[in-house]
Amino acid sequence: MKLFSKQKSRATTVQLRSGEKHPFGLLDSYVPLGSGETRLYRTIREAVPVVDAAIMKIIRLTGGFEARCGDKKAEKELNDFIRNVDTGRGQRGLQSFLDAYLDSMITCGRAVGEIVTCGSRDIAAVLCGNVADVQIREGDTPLDFELCCTNDAGSVEPMPYQNLLLFTPFNPEADSPYGVSMLRSMPFLCGILMKIYQSLGVNWERAGNVRFAVIYKPQGDIIDKLAAQERAQQIASEWSAAMQCGKNGAVRDFVAVGDVEIKVIGADNQILDSEVPVRQILEQLIARTGIPPFLLGLNWSTTERMSAQQADLMTSELGAIRRTVTPVLEKICSLWLSMHGYACPFEIEWEAINLQDEVEEAKAALYTAQKDKIYWEEVKINEDH
Repeated sequence: MKLFSKQKSRATTVQLRSGEKHPFGLLDSYVPLGSGETRLYRTIREAVPVVDAAIMKIIRLTGGFEARCGDKKAEKELNDFIRNVDTGRGQRGLQSFLDAYLDSMITCGRAVGEIVTCGSRDIAAVLCGNVADVQIREGDTPLDFELCCTNDAGSVEPMPYQNLLLFTPFNPEADSPYGVSMLRSMPFLCGILMKIYQSLGVNWERAGNVRFAVIYKPQGDIIDKLAAQERAQQIASEWSAAMQCGKNGAVRDFVAVGDVEIKVIGADNQILDSEVPVRQILEQLIARTGIPPFLLGLNWSTTERMSAQQADLMTSELGAIRRTVTPVLEKICSLWLSMHGYACPFEIEWEAINLQDEVEEAKAALYTAQKDKIYWEEVKINEDH
Protein backbone atom coordinates (compact mmCIF):
# COMPACT_ATOMS: atom_id res chain seq x y z
CA MET A 1 0.00 0.00 0.00
CA LYS A 2 1.38 3.37 -1.00
CA LEU A 3 1.40 6.13 1.54
CA PHE A 4 0.72 8.88 -0.99
CA SER A 5 -1.65 7.59 -3.68
CA LYS A 6 -2.86 9.63 -6.63
CA GLN A 7 -6.41 9.60 -5.28
CA LYS A 8 -5.31 11.19 -2.02
CA SER A 9 -3.21 13.78 -3.78
CA ARG A 10 -6.23 14.86 -5.84
CA ALA A 11 -8.30 15.17 -2.67
CA THR A 12 -5.70 17.41 -0.96
CA THR A 13 -6.75 21.06 -0.61
CA VAL A 14 -4.09 23.77 -0.49
CA GLN A 15 -4.93 27.17 0.98
CA LEU A 16 -2.91 30.09 -0.31
CA ARG A 17 -2.47 33.07 1.97
CA SER A 18 -0.94 36.39 1.17
CA GLY A 19 2.58 36.99 2.45
CA GLU A 20 1.76 40.66 2.93
CA LYS A 21 3.83 42.41 5.61
CA HIS A 22 3.95 45.88 7.09
CA PRO A 23 5.86 48.45 5.01
CA PHE A 24 8.70 48.82 7.52
CA GLY A 25 10.82 45.89 6.39
CA LEU A 26 13.94 46.86 8.33
CA LEU A 27 12.18 45.89 11.57
CA ASP A 28 11.98 42.28 10.35
CA SER A 29 15.69 42.04 9.43
CA TYR A 30 17.65 43.88 12.08
CA VAL A 31 21.34 43.95 11.23
CA PRO A 32 23.16 46.65 13.28
CA LEU A 33 25.86 47.55 10.82
CA GLY A 34 26.97 51.07 9.98
CA SER A 35 24.43 53.19 8.13
CA GLY A 36 21.94 50.29 8.20
CA GLU A 37 21.52 50.80 11.94
CA THR A 38 20.85 54.50 11.36
CA ARG A 39 18.17 53.67 8.79
CA LEU A 40 16.66 51.20 11.25
CA TYR A 41 16.29 53.88 13.94
CA ARG A 42 14.74 56.28 11.44
CA THR A 43 12.34 53.50 10.46
CA ILE A 44 11.31 53.01 14.11
CA ARG A 45 10.38 56.69 14.38
CA GLU A 46 8.43 56.48 11.14
CA ALA A 47 6.65 53.27 12.11
CA VAL A 48 5.74 54.11 15.74
CA PRO A 49 4.35 57.66 16.05
CA VAL A 50 4.48 57.65 19.85
CA VAL A 51 8.28 57.20 19.77
CA ASP A 52 8.64 60.05 17.28
CA ALA A 53 6.39 62.27 19.42
CA ALA A 54 8.44 61.47 22.56
CA ILE A 55 11.72 62.44 20.86
CA MET A 56 10.22 65.66 19.50
CA LYS A 57 8.97 66.57 22.99
CA ILE A 58 12.43 65.96 24.45
CA ILE A 59 13.93 68.28 21.83
CA ARG A 60 11.34 70.98 22.51
CA LEU A 61 11.67 70.66 26.29
CA THR A 62 15.44 71.08 26.07
CA GLY A 63 14.68 74.74 25.47
CA GLY A 64 16.66 77.70 24.21
CA PHE A 65 19.82 79.43 25.38
CA GLU A 66 21.70 82.71 25.39
CA ALA A 67 25.33 83.71 25.90
CA ARG A 68 26.52 85.77 28.85
CA CYS A 69 29.79 87.70 28.57
CA GLY A 70 31.69 90.10 30.75
CA ASP A 71 31.80 92.58 27.87
CA LYS A 72 28.24 93.81 27.19
CA LYS A 73 29.08 94.83 23.62
CA ALA A 74 30.44 91.38 22.87
CA GLU A 75 27.40 89.80 24.55
CA LYS A 76 24.99 91.78 22.39
CA GLU A 77 26.82 90.96 19.15
CA LEU A 78 27.24 87.30 20.09
CA ASN A 79 23.53 86.87 20.88
CA ASP A 80 22.69 88.58 17.60
CA PHE A 81 24.90 85.99 15.85
CA ILE A 82 23.16 83.18 17.78
CA ARG A 83 19.75 84.39 16.60
CA ASN A 84 20.63 85.09 12.95
CA VAL A 85 23.39 82.72 11.79
CA ASP A 86 22.52 80.72 8.67
CA THR A 87 21.92 77.04 9.45
CA GLY A 88 20.96 75.82 5.97
CA ARG A 89 17.69 74.84 4.27
CA GLY A 90 16.21 78.30 4.74
CA GLN A 91 16.63 78.31 8.53
CA ARG A 92 18.46 80.79 10.71
CA GLY A 93 19.66 80.79 14.30
CA LEU A 94 21.61 78.30 16.38
CA GLN A 95 18.33 77.08 17.89
CA SER A 96 17.32 75.47 14.58
CA PHE A 97 20.80 73.93 14.32
CA LEU A 98 20.49 72.63 17.88
CA ASP A 99 17.10 71.02 17.15
CA ALA A 100 18.50 69.09 14.17
CA TYR A 101 21.67 68.25 16.13
CA LEU A 102 19.67 66.85 19.07
CA ASP A 103 17.41 64.92 16.71
CA SER A 104 20.42 63.18 15.19
CA MET A 105 22.15 62.64 18.54
CA ILE A 106 19.15 61.05 20.25
CA THR A 107 18.03 58.98 17.25
CA CYS A 108 21.39 57.82 15.88
CA GLY A 109 23.50 57.96 19.04
CA ARG A 110 25.78 60.66 17.62
CA ALA A 111 25.60 63.97 15.79
CA VAL A 112 28.02 65.75 13.46
CA GLY A 113 28.12 69.34 12.29
CA GLU A 114 30.32 71.80 10.48
CA ILE A 115 31.27 75.44 10.94
CA VAL A 116 31.49 77.24 7.59
CA THR A 117 33.75 80.30 7.73
CA CYS A 118 34.26 83.32 5.49
CA GLY A 119 38.05 83.18 5.45
CA SER A 120 39.26 84.14 8.92
CA ARG A 121 36.83 87.00 9.47
CA ASP A 122 33.42 85.55 10.24
CA ILE A 123 31.26 82.44 10.49
CA ALA A 124 29.01 82.15 7.44
CA ALA A 125 26.93 79.15 8.54
CA VAL A 126 26.65 76.29 11.00
CA LEU A 127 25.38 73.10 9.38
CA CYS A 128 24.26 69.71 10.69
CA GLY A 129 25.63 66.68 8.79
CA ASN A 130 24.57 63.13 8.06
CA VAL A 131 26.10 60.73 10.58
CA ALA A 132 26.00 57.87 8.07
CA ASP A 133 28.63 59.65 5.94
CA VAL A 134 31.15 60.04 8.77
CA GLN A 135 33.46 57.46 10.32
CA ILE A 136 35.76 57.83 13.30
CA ARG A 137 39.40 56.83 13.25
CA GLU A 138 40.87 56.49 16.72
CA GLY A 139 44.49 57.19 17.54
CA ASP A 140 46.81 55.74 20.15
CA THR A 141 44.68 57.09 22.99
CA PRO A 142 40.96 57.80 23.37
CA LEU A 143 41.82 61.50 23.24
CA ASP A 144 43.08 61.17 19.66
CA PHE A 145 40.45 60.65 16.99
CA GLU A 146 39.66 61.97 13.53
CA LEU A 147 36.43 62.33 11.60
CA CYS A 148 36.80 60.61 8.24
CA CYS A 149 34.75 60.21 5.08
CA THR A 150 34.88 57.96 2.03
CA ASN A 151 36.46 59.49 -1.07
CA ASP A 152 35.66 58.78 -4.73
CA ALA A 153 38.14 55.89 -4.80
CA GLY A 154 36.30 54.13 -1.96
CA SER A 155 39.03 54.59 0.67
CA VAL A 156 38.54 56.32 4.01
CA GLU A 157 40.49 59.52 4.60
CA PRO A 158 40.38 62.22 7.30
CA MET A 159 38.50 65.43 6.58
CA PRO A 160 40.82 68.39 6.02
CA TYR A 161 39.66 70.93 8.67
CA GLN A 162 39.11 68.98 11.86
CA ASN A 163 38.95 72.15 14.00
CA LEU A 164 35.78 73.25 12.18
CA LEU A 165 33.94 69.94 12.65
CA LEU A 166 31.46 69.27 15.46
CA PHE A 167 30.90 65.82 16.92
CA THR A 168 28.92 64.66 19.95
CA PRO A 169 28.31 61.02 20.97
CA PHE A 170 25.26 60.22 23.07
CA ASN A 171 26.11 58.10 26.12
CA PRO A 172 29.24 56.57 24.53
CA GLU A 173 30.45 53.19 25.72
CA ALA A 174 34.01 52.45 26.74
CA ASP A 175 34.81 50.35 23.66
CA SER A 176 33.05 52.48 21.04
CA PRO A 177 33.32 56.20 20.22
CA TYR A 178 30.06 56.35 18.27
CA GLY A 179 27.61 56.64 21.14
CA VAL A 180 24.38 54.77 21.86
CA SER A 181 21.00 55.62 20.39
CA MET A 182 18.01 56.05 22.68
CA LEU A 183 16.22 53.61 20.36
CA ARG A 184 18.80 50.82 20.64
CA SER A 185 16.55 48.54 22.70
CA MET A 186 13.43 49.12 20.59
CA PRO A 187 13.77 47.17 17.28
CA PHE A 188 12.58 43.84 18.68
CA LEU A 189 9.55 45.30 20.46
CA CYS A 190 8.69 47.57 17.53
CA GLY A 191 8.81 44.55 15.23
CA ILE A 192 6.25 42.76 17.43
CA LEU A 193 4.10 45.89 17.59
CA MET A 194 4.08 46.20 13.79
CA LYS A 195 3.07 42.54 13.44
CA ILE A 196 0.15 43.11 15.80
CA TYR A 197 -1.01 46.17 13.89
CA GLN A 198 -0.56 44.40 10.54
CA SER A 199 -2.59 41.42 11.78
CA LEU A 200 -5.28 43.79 13.00
CA GLY A 201 -5.50 45.36 9.57
CA VAL A 202 -5.67 42.01 7.80
CA ASN A 203 -8.28 40.63 10.21
CA TRP A 204 -10.46 43.71 9.94
CA GLU A 205 -10.23 43.52 6.17
CA ARG A 206 -11.41 39.93 6.31
CA ALA A 207 -14.14 40.48 8.90
CA GLY A 208 -15.09 44.08 8.14
CA ASN A 209 -15.12 43.85 4.33
CA VAL A 210 -17.77 41.13 4.33
CA ARG A 211 -17.47 38.23 1.87
CA PHE A 212 -20.35 35.93 1.03
CA ALA A 213 -20.58 32.27 0.11
CA VAL A 214 -23.62 31.49 -2.05
CA ILE A 215 -24.36 27.76 -2.02
CA TYR A 216 -26.88 26.34 -4.50
CA LYS A 217 -28.26 22.85 -3.81
CA PRO A 218 -30.09 21.39 -6.82
CA GLN A 219 -33.36 19.64 -5.99
CA GLY A 220 -35.02 16.62 -7.60
CA ASP A 221 -36.55 18.71 -10.41
CA ILE A 222 -33.12 19.26 -11.92
CA ILE A 223 -31.31 16.04 -12.71
CA ASP A 224 -29.17 17.14 -15.60
CA LYS A 225 -25.76 18.34 -14.35
CA LEU A 226 -25.46 20.76 -17.26
CA ALA A 227 -28.74 22.44 -16.31
CA ALA A 228 -27.59 22.68 -12.69
CA GLN A 229 -24.34 24.27 -13.81
CA GLU A 230 -26.18 26.84 -15.94
CA ARG A 231 -28.50 27.75 -13.08
CA ALA A 232 -25.51 28.09 -10.72
CA GLN A 233 -23.79 30.43 -13.20
CA GLN A 234 -26.97 32.48 -13.48
CA ILE A 235 -27.21 32.77 -9.67
CA ALA A 236 -23.55 33.81 -9.52
CA SER A 237 -23.99 36.52 -12.16
CA GLU A 238 -27.09 37.91 -10.49
CA TRP A 239 -25.43 37.92 -7.09
CA SER A 240 -22.41 39.73 -8.55
CA ALA A 241 -24.69 42.33 -10.13
CA ALA A 242 -26.45 42.88 -6.79
CA MET A 243 -23.10 43.40 -5.05
CA GLN A 244 -21.92 45.90 -7.70
CA CYS A 245 -25.12 47.90 -7.27
CA GLY A 246 -24.44 48.02 -3.53
CA LYS A 247 -20.99 49.52 -4.17
CA ASN A 248 -22.59 52.29 -6.23
CA GLY A 249 -25.09 53.12 -3.49
CA ALA A 250 -28.12 51.45 -5.08
CA VAL A 251 -30.25 48.79 -3.39
CA ARG A 252 -30.95 45.67 -5.42
CA ASP A 253 -32.65 42.56 -4.10
CA PHE A 254 -31.47 39.06 -4.95
CA VAL A 255 -34.20 36.52 -5.81
CA ALA A 256 -33.40 32.84 -6.37
CA VAL A 257 -35.53 29.76 -6.99
CA GLY A 258 -34.65 26.54 -5.22
CA ASP A 259 -32.51 25.72 -2.21
CA VAL A 260 -29.97 28.59 -2.02
CA GLU A 261 -27.92 29.21 1.13
CA ILE A 262 -25.99 32.44 1.75
CA LYS A 263 -23.32 32.65 4.45
CA VAL A 264 -20.90 35.33 5.54
CA ILE A 265 -17.32 34.13 5.30
CA GLY A 266 -15.32 34.72 8.47
CA ALA A 267 -18.29 35.87 10.58
CA ASP A 268 -17.66 33.15 13.17
CA ASN A 269 -14.00 34.13 13.71
CA GLN A 270 -13.16 36.20 16.76
CA ILE A 271 -10.62 39.01 16.43
CA LEU A 272 -8.01 38.80 19.17
CA ASP A 273 -7.96 41.51 21.81
CA SER A 274 -4.84 43.62 21.22
CA GLU A 275 -5.23 46.13 24.05
CA VAL A 276 -3.12 44.26 26.63
CA PRO A 277 -0.12 43.29 24.44
CA VAL A 278 -0.02 46.69 22.73
CA ARG A 279 -0.09 48.49 26.08
CA GLN A 280 2.69 46.27 27.47
CA ILE A 281 4.91 47.04 24.48
CA LEU A 282 4.15 50.77 24.57
CA GLU A 283 4.99 50.86 28.29
CA GLN A 284 8.44 49.47 27.52
CA LEU A 285 9.02 51.89 24.64
CA ILE A 286 7.88 54.97 26.55
CA ALA A 287 9.86 54.00 29.65
CA ARG A 288 13.03 54.25 27.52
CA THR A 289 12.23 57.84 26.53
CA GLY A 290 11.44 58.98 30.08
CA ILE A 291 8.30 60.90 29.02
CA PRO A 292 5.18 60.41 31.21
CA PRO A 293 2.57 58.50 29.15
CA PHE A 294 -0.21 61.06 29.58
CA LEU A 295 1.98 63.72 27.92
CA LEU A 296 1.85 61.56 24.79
CA GLY A 297 -1.93 61.18 24.84
CA LEU A 298 -1.96 57.73 26.50
CA ASN A 299 -4.53 58.11 29.26
CA TRP A 300 -4.09 54.79 31.03
CA SER A 301 -5.28 56.30 34.31
CA THR A 302 -8.28 58.60 34.68
CA THR A 303 -6.62 60.81 37.29
CA GLU A 304 -3.05 60.73 36.03
CA ARG A 305 -0.98 63.91 36.33
CA MET A 306 2.66 64.73 36.64
CA SER A 307 3.96 64.30 40.16
CA ALA A 308 6.81 66.24 41.67
CA GLN A 309 9.06 63.17 41.40
CA GLN A 310 8.33 62.78 37.67
CA ALA A 311 9.01 66.47 37.08
CA ASP A 312 12.33 66.23 38.94
CA LEU A 313 13.37 63.15 36.96
CA MET A 314 12.50 64.80 33.65
CA THR A 315 14.35 67.95 34.66
CA SER A 316 17.47 65.92 35.47
CA GLU A 317 17.23 64.09 32.13
CA LEU A 318 16.90 67.34 30.22
CA GLY A 319 19.79 68.78 32.22
CA ALA A 320 21.97 65.82 31.20
CA ILE A 321 21.12 66.40 27.52
CA ARG A 322 21.99 70.08 27.92
CA ARG A 323 25.35 69.23 29.43
CA THR A 324 26.05 66.94 26.48
CA VAL A 325 25.54 69.60 23.80
CA THR A 326 26.89 72.62 25.72
CA PRO A 327 30.53 72.01 24.60
CA VAL A 328 29.44 72.22 20.95
CA LEU A 329 27.71 75.55 21.52
CA GLU A 330 30.71 76.83 23.46
CA LYS A 331 33.03 75.85 20.59
CA ILE A 332 30.92 77.79 18.08
CA CYS A 333 30.65 80.88 20.30
CA SER A 334 34.33 80.79 21.24
CA LEU A 335 35.35 80.70 17.58
CA TRP A 336 33.07 83.63 16.78
CA LEU A 337 34.48 85.71 19.64
CA SER A 338 38.06 84.94 18.55
CA MET A 339 37.30 85.92 14.94
CA HIS A 340 35.89 89.27 16.10
CA GLY A 341 38.76 90.07 18.46
CA TYR A 342 37.06 89.46 21.79
CA ALA A 343 38.95 87.71 24.58
CA CYS A 344 36.33 88.03 27.31
CA PRO A 345 35.06 84.92 29.10
CA PHE A 346 31.52 83.76 28.43
CA GLU A 347 29.08 81.05 29.40
CA ILE A 348 25.99 79.45 27.91
CA GLU A 349 22.85 80.21 29.91
CA TRP A 350 19.88 77.91 29.30
CA GLU A 351 16.24 78.78 29.77
CA ALA A 352 14.71 77.61 33.02
CA ILE A 353 12.90 74.26 32.83
CA ASN A 354 9.44 74.54 34.37
CA LEU A 355 7.46 71.31 34.44
CA GLN A 356 5.58 71.92 37.66
CA ASP A 357 2.00 73.09 37.96
CA GLU A 358 1.99 76.88 38.40
CA VAL A 359 -0.89 76.68 40.86
CA GLU A 360 1.02 74.23 43.05
CA GLU A 361 4.13 76.41 42.86
CA ALA A 362 2.11 79.46 43.88
CA LYS A 363 0.65 77.55 46.84
CA ALA A 364 4.14 76.46 47.89
CA ALA A 365 5.38 80.05 47.71
CA LEU A 366 2.39 81.22 49.76
CA TYR A 367 2.97 78.58 52.44
CA THR A 368 6.64 79.54 52.62
CA ALA A 369 5.79 83.22 53.01
CA GLN A 370 3.23 82.45 55.72
CA LYS A 371 5.76 80.31 57.55
CA ASP A 372 8.35 83.09 57.41
CA LYS A 373 5.81 85.63 58.60
CA ILE A 374 4.84 83.48 61.57
CA TYR A 375 8.51 82.92 62.41
CA TRP A 376 9.37 86.63 62.46
CA GLU A 377 6.26 87.44 64.51
CA GLU A 378 7.37 84.93 67.13
CA VAL A 379 10.87 86.42 67.12
CA LYS A 380 9.44 89.91 67.67
CA ILE A 381 7.21 88.71 70.52
CA ASN A 382 10.19 87.05 72.24
CA GLU A 383 12.24 90.23 71.91
CA ASP A 384 9.46 92.33 73.46
CA HIS A 385 9.34 90.02 76.46
